Amino acid sequence: MPRIRSLIPFALLLVAVFAAGIGVAWVSFPPSPRDEVAPAVDKLEAAASTDAVSMSDAEIAASEIGVVPATTVDLTSNILASGTVASTPGAEAVLTTRAAGTIVRVGKRIGDPVRKGEVIALVESRDAAAIAAERSAADARVELARRQLERETRLLQQGVSPRADYETAEANLGVAVAEARRAAAAERVAGVASDGRSAAVVSPIDGRITRAFGNLGAYVQADVELFRVVDARRLQIEASLPPADAARIQAGDPVEVSAASSPTLQGRVVTSTGAVDPATRQATVVILPADGASALVPGQLVRVRILARGNDGSPTITVSQDSVQTLRGRSVVFARTRQGFEARNVQLGRRSAGMVEILAGIEPGTPIASANAFLLKAELAKETSQ
Repeated sequence: MPRIRSLIPFALLLVAVFAAGIGVAWVSFPPSPRDEVAPAVDKLEAAASTDAVSMSDAEIAASEIGVVPATTVDLTSNILASGTVASTPGAEAVLTTRAAGTIVRVGKRIGDPVRKGEVIALVESRDAAAIAAERSAADARVELARRQLERETRLLQQGVSPRADYETAEANLGVAVAEARRAAAAERVAGVASDGRSAAVVSPIDGRITRAFGNLGAYVQADVELFRVVDARRLQIEASLPPADAARIQAGDPVEVSAASSPTLQGRVVTSTGAVDPATRQATVVILPADGASALVPGQLVRVRILARGNDGSPTITVSQDSVQTLRGRSVVFARTRQGFEARNVQLGRRSAGMVEILAGIEPGTPIASANAFLLKAELAKETSQ
């Protein structure tokens, strides 16, 4: 016992030293920086969770980000096909000269706009001069016959000339008038210019010159193509697809048109030929693009997605595959807002012909980014890294 009592002061000293060491360590090592910045980190994560990109209409147009509504269709109704941009029957004109001769004036070149009735070129021609001379002679015969009839009318009233002479003069005037009308029609068909020796090449439509074959001083034959004018505001798309797919398409079916040089355009099916080309074994469907067709040019190749409505499947919300992006492990689409775009989480379903079924996340008709939607994802990634 005396020995144990002698150790008690030593034990108390050890306890005191241990307590002092803990105090020094608490003062020397302050709280972790993570604990101090945790509120700021939470604030940044909350701000990033909105996943919004602010963009003006001008910036959206400059980035060529297409915006289309989320449609409700049967996923099995999507039909992909290739098509060629062509002019409607009344939107393209082939300009020729009606009389053989030498080109003495060319007022337009490829790419120039023209108006309906505008003279594109003049062709100096013997045929045109002969037609003009015949018209002048016909007009002179009409004037002579009219004067003879007036003279015979006066003589008949005076009782000097017999009525037979009056009737002959009246018949001669009728013949002369008919000849003048024929000569005038021939002059209009030949496009004789006011100089009386040239045939005018005139555009029958508004548009732009897409081809030009006539050079100044060249001799050209009648009815040979010299220019071609196309009205780019009136275009159509001729799509080729298998007969089985063509049978599922109806007039009025909505269409999405995509081209390499322009954003996605909307359109509709106008008609189907109902026949198969024996050479290609393909059927042709005519599509009329909506507003924005001025971005297309005749002869351009495009891809079309026809949403055939003649199927019996159940319709669901369907968007293009380009609209769906992966953002931090989540499938999202970018919905259009007043300030720009907002990423919305979506649940994906089936995929077919470049389209994706949306099971949840957006409502039908929601405007979303389609073409170049990846730019929005890149913008969010850039903002997060800053």
